Amino acid sequence: MKKKNILLIGAALLLGASAPARAEILVGFVTGLSGPVSSIGVPNAKGLAAGQAYVGEVDGEKVRVIQLDDGSDPAASTRNARKLVEQEKVDFLIGTSGAPQTLAMATAAIEMKVPMVAVSPIAPVPAGEGGPWVVQTPQPTPLLVRGIVDHMKSRNVKTVAFIGFSDAFGDLMYNSLMQSAEKAEIKVIANERYARSDNSVTAQVLRAVSLRPDAIMLGGTGTPGALPVIALAERGYKGPLYGNHGMISADFLRLAGKSAEGIICPTGPVTAGEQLPENNPIRKVVLAFRAAYEKANGEAPADAFSPYAFDGWLVFMDAAKRAKATGAAPGTPAFRNALREALFTTKDVVGAHGIYSYTPADRHGVDDRARILVQIENGKYKLLP
Repeated sequence: MKKKNILLIGAALLLGASAPARAEILVGFVTGLSGPVSSIGVPNAKGLAAGQAYVGEVDGEKVRVIQLDDGSDPAASTRNARKLVEQEKVDFLIGTSGAPQTLAMATAAIEMKVPMVAVSPIAPVPAGEGGPWVVQTPQPTPLLVRGIVDHMKSRNVKTVAFIGFSDAFGDLMYNSLMQSAEKAEIKVIANERYARSDNSVTAQVLRAVSLRPDAIMLGGTGTPGALPVIALAERGYKGPLYGNHGMISADFLRLAGKSAEGIICPTGPVTAGEQLPENNPIRKVVLAFRAAYEKANGEAPADAFSPYAFDGWLVFMDAAKRAKATGAAPGTPAFRNALREALFTTKDVVGAHGIYSYTPADRHGVDDRARILVQIENGKYKLLP
């Protein structure tokens, strides 16, 4: 009898050992929790936490996130991406805060053949082996800037000065302005730049104002984006001032204070979600995002950066569900390929910033429904018609 029991136990152990373990899907998330871009990176992290609170499983399959801080350093963004893929064996990448950091991470993702959702705007990246690997949730900068230029034209603006970052984000903003302004017959008469780490932009502001532009457009984000706003107010500038989607944050409002009064910014619908029509599908997701954010973080959202990460999570989860249906096992190159193929066949995924439909030819996946204009009034963002 004893021998029989031993045989039964051994058989059970053998069966247990041969049964395949339930593989979990791994996501690598990189963000800037420290450094000059932390005013964007911290909200990104809170937005991803909101996404996980909103939906955390794929057909009952657990999804685990490994989060790393890149310290707002592009070199660290690359190192973190490699660590997540080569050591942690993640299936998917999401990140990071700041255009230079995100571009560095995306470049590594393409090289390692891992699909990725970028949550900061980046310039076009080359397709990798087998096709493209990276999409982004932030609206394409030309789409946002086009809204600004249309508003300028309605106010009969003929000349505009640009003051922005001396990096990839500043380039994106300036190039988009040039493109739209030319079509609108508006002349860009200044291109002033400053580093995110600078403590003063007095020289840039003085040069721009001396040209007497009809309007000034700002190409900075987060807390560093407040520098020229404050400097312009100190020098008595009273003309139209146009910002960008990177100025939709409590940190920016806090630092810029009354100097930000009247700035017009393009942003996603999430900023004024309650004012959207009842039949707009984005409105429903905006309200769900805010509830999930409060559940995950114990506070209400007060920025436009966290929804980009939230939307990135929704895009990933939609792709993961379809990739899992192929039968490919998480942790394998086959599953990564299935994720990539699913990512670029995404259709009408409704987020807080827009409705996403990606193709190999369209890594942005959004249209004009992803843009509204708001004006800063008394420390709040008021929807413009």
